[in-house]
Amino acid sequence: MNWKTSILISIIILFISCEKKIKDVTPIVDKEIITESISYMHTDHIIEADELQKEINNPTFKIVHFGRAKQYKDSHIEGSVNVWRTDIEDASYPYKGMMCSKEQLEKLFSNLGIKNTDTVVVYDHVASCDAARLWWVLENYGFHNLKILNGGIKGWKAINGKLTTETTAIVKSNFVLPETSQMSLYISKEQMLRAVNMDIPPLILDTRTVNEYTGVRQKRGANAAGHIPKSLLMDWANCMNYDGDQKFKGYQELAEMYATIIPSKEQPIIAYCHSGVRSAHTTFVLTELLGYKDVKNYDGSWIEWSQFEVYPKEKDSTTTILQ
Repeated sequence: MNWKTSILISIIILFISCEKKIKDVTPIVDKEIITESISYMHTDHIIEADELQKEINNPTFKIVHFGRAKQYKDSHIEGSVNVWRTDIEDASYPYKGMMCSKEQLEKLFSNLGIKNTDTVVVYDHVASCDAARLWWVLENYGFHNLKILNGGIKGWKAINGKLTTETTAIVKSNFVLPETSQMSLYISKEQMLRAVNMDIPPLILDTRTVNEYTGVRQKRGANAAGHIPKSLLMDWANCMNYDGDQKFKGYQELAEMYATIIPSKEQPIIAYCHSGVRSAHTTFVLTELLGYKDVKNYDGSWIEWSQFEVYPKEKDSTTTILQ
């Protein structure tokens, strides 16, 4: 073998060796990328049951049981205080479900012994739907230190978390919200009407059931059945393991589901439902878990919209009115 042949063989061996090393490394890099992609965009406002368990005796953690008084009396997480929908609603409207005033919320939290420096952890029995409404209200008023217990009461029971029937003793506080309300996730009926009348409106997302959207079902409080024109349907419960552990679905599954109707995270979005509760939940999923940039929740939603005959409505089916 001459020296030229020897050099050529050495170069070929070196090339094959380098190529093998590159191929060996590539799957590891891909695996890391896939692992990173399944994390939620933001996790500041979500907490797992085992994480709460570690903080259960932390005096700066205030736990809110979001449910009816009887439900709270029957069983609740030890140390929690009770809040229901009517506590965070403005009763001055002729229809139900509107967001409470800043002053009403300050009085409520003061009476519950919650301080401005506390971390509020909220849970419910309905796959975090009511919990997300409280998150939405507080976000609009500039209080951001709230976490939703993933899986709610079901998640707590899954780790054998302690429950009680004893009412939590409360020492009243002086809870004060920031002077300027941000209302960053809020939209009014007037703003919604302008959006519907735009030539190119924001994407309007109806988060109710198919039967509500088509007009087969008219829930109590509404004056008509159907949906807001130009709206697309995405049932809020699709975001949850609703019949399972009641936790939020993983990032990848959520991202793929919403990408079919909202491919761009820069797309302006307005969500609504029957009374702004389920759509608050969807607002949480889109902004916090998936990272959509411009999402508003229509506070009055279908209950308010249906009160006004001049507001446009669409329906597809014969209606059954449910009381």
